[in-house]
Amino acid sequence: MIELAHPWLLCFIALPLFVYWLFPTYKEQKDSIQVPYFQRLASLSGEEPKQGAVKLNRRILQRALLLIGWIALVVAVAKPEWVGEPVEQKKSAREVMFALDLSGSMSEEDFTDEDGNKVNRLVAAKKVLNEFASRRQHDRLGLILFADAPYLQAPFTEDVGTWQQLLNQTQLGYAGFKTTFGDAIGLAVNIFKQDSKKQRVLILLTDGEDTGSMMPPIKAAEIAAKNNIKIYTIAVGDPSSDGDYKMDIPTLEKVASITGGRNFQALNKEELSQAYDAIDELEQELYETLSYRPRTSLHYWAFGLYFVANLLIAIIFLFARLFSQNKAPLVDEKQNVPSTSNDEVKHA
Repeated sequence: MIELAHPWLLCFIALPLFVYWLFPTYKEQKDSIQVPYFQRLASLSGEEPKQGAVKLNRRILQRALLLIGWIALVVAVAKPEWVGEPVEQKKSAREVMFALDLSGSMSEEDFTDEDGNKVNRLVAAKKVLNEFASRRQHDRLGLILFADAPYLQAPFTEDVGTWQQLLNQTQLGYAGFKTTFGDAIGLAVNIFKQDSKKQRVLILLTDGEDTGSMMPPIKAAEIAAKNNIKIYTIAVGDPSSDGDYKMDIPTLEKVASITGGRNFQALNKEELSQAYDAIDELEQELYETLSYRPRTSLHYWAFGLYFVANLLIAIIFLFARLFSQNKAPLVDEKQNVPSTSNDEVKHA
């Protein structure tokens, strides 16, 4: 479908008519000599006197070309556009931040992969996180890694592939060997504040209790709740462990409940996958649909039409001149042929 970006400019097509009616006709002036015996010269030469300024008369083709040029100019300025079919674009409306524990206890090989081989908790967590992220194509994902201290590994992005690469590059010992998920929640809150999205989700995965956070996890959860951040906590490993591998399940449950989230426990890879499936059902993809129709300018077609019209008229004038030049010698030859009268033939 063709539309005009500025259809009101078509009113200028009638502008030459107003100029023609309101302003006098342009006349071309010619040089002349003033003499006292002008009438006598005119009678002797047999020429009729003419006006000193004459009106220029254009040919029909010249008038047509002028009209086509003006219409083409006005149409081009009105900017005709080809409007395509509607195109829908989905834009993310939720931010999901993942906080992944890199403490020393994540090296425990108590998970089993698809081939039946024992793998550590971090490898199993990265595998499940990759599968979960691949289903969140319309969410902006971020990644925080924490141990002795938290740091931002991946800022919010809609590029899931890049986010997965940054996740797969993580190794144990990057951030120390302690567990400070209280500070990780605080860092997530600060990052969320920098963006304007109202739908905010933090998924916290840890296998131990908080051992060194400057901000207590419960206090961090209260601040997160005030900023409309929902936290889902996932406890990885055996909850009955003691010592350095002890897990603080009550704290994780309270952090989740304060923010309106849920706590999950995963003793193996299957339970970990089920936890992310449950979160996927609770936090289904949220996106905004933007619809637009692509537009392609066609103004150059108007100029192209005017160029073609000029070319055709030039060709017509060229052929007309060639035809007149070829015809003129034939006429002269006929006029120069001596005629013989009947009387001359009889006399001969």
